[in-house]
Amino acid sequence: LLFGCITSAESVLITQQSHEEIYRVLRNNKVVSEQKVVVVSVSPQSRASLAARYGLSSSEAGRRLTAFFKGLGVHHVFDTSFSRTFSLLESQREFVERFHRKEQDKQALPMLASACPGWICYAEKTHGEFILPYVSSTRSPQQMMGSLVKGFFAGQQGLNPQQIYHVTVMPCYDKKLEASRPDFYLEEADTREVDCVITSGEVLKMLEEEKVLLSDVEPAPLDTMFSSVCGDELLGHAGSGSGGYLHHVFTHAARQLFGEEVKELTYKTLKNKDFQEVTLERDGVVVLRFAATYGFRNIQNLVQKLKRGKSSYHFVEVMACPSGCLNGGGQVKPLPEQNNKELLQQVEDLYREERPLVPEEDQRVAELYQSWLQSVGEERARELLHTQYHAVEKATNGLLVKW
Repeated sequence: LLFGCITSAESVLITQQSHEEIYRVLRNNKVVSEQKVVVVSVSPQSRASLAARYGLSSSEAGRRLTAFFKGLGVHHVFDTSFSRTFSLLESQREFVERFHRKEQDKQALPMLASACPGWICYAEKTHGEFILPYVSSTRSPQQMMGSLVKGFFAGQQGLNPQQIYHVTVMPCYDKKLEASRPDFYLEEADTREVDCVITSGEVLKMLEEEKVLLSDVEPAPLDTMFSSVCGDELLGHAGSGSGGYLHHVFTHAARQLFGEEVKELTYKTLKNKDFQEVTLERDGVVVLRFAATYGFRNIQNLVQKLKRGKSSYHFVEVMACPSGCLNGGGQVKPLPEQNNKELLQQVEDLYREERPLVPEEDQRVAELYQSWLQSVGEERARELLHTQYHAVEKATNGLLVKW
């Protein structure tokens, strides 16, 4: 759920992206000669949400979703845990680089994670120039996948990016807003990197419209090109259900900066379960202080502390939703007999069942860094992996829409 307000123009951008739009493209493909190659990239949080509804494991849900989408006419089904490996690696590198320049640059730290578009929208509209220098420039997994699909994959297939229709399945409505940011629009090809975002709930709607139970769908083999797969199981990442940014940046920084191998992170709950802290000590002195801050109230407290110069953190994993992405506004809602807390626990358990992959050990990602990103040159590689933010004047034009 997005905090604050969105303009009427933004609300149009959101309503333009729906499962109806996907059906339109798939119908069109049946009658026109110039077909679009349809790619669907599914987030692990959405997979876990749908798995909980149908009593499946997350990987089983992945294989059945692959079959369901391909049965509708989709050509490729990818997994955004794969693109998240890029996001985690780039976040790790960016943090170490910022840590090294913290004496010269007072806005280098704390580095604030940037994968949550609700938080980014709030930061740009409410605290603009002050907060944005702290925000990580690393793209979210959704937009990393945008680069991979409309960049590398298009080239591999000999396609113009415009010939690909790229859909993502996300736990969150704000991802629709993220996909429609001008920063992720390819001017030369006149196309977005992600054409349409649908939520886990909208996939449920598609299954219901097709009168199909996901648990009855015959599983299909997973597409391995952009999926983290071992045999017929999908792999995940350690850490939080919101991508594990704190976990991976912390363990990497401890190793790179202080030569410490951290096997187990100890989370200390502060004001509430949505505000947790992890520290690394050397000789009784705290050398790294990280936090995970979820939900609007905690984020407001964090921002106020930063403004007063009272924040002692080096890195903060910031997420707009209480309990993070697994509890996103676009997830499948509880059944009448379920309560939200029970369902969330079930989704968390399914999400954590996936075997975690260490980003540095992902051979396929390492190969793409070597072959694709080396070949496009340093400047273009940075554009493909990073983004920028824009302080927004308080919206005066058009209606303001509460979301």
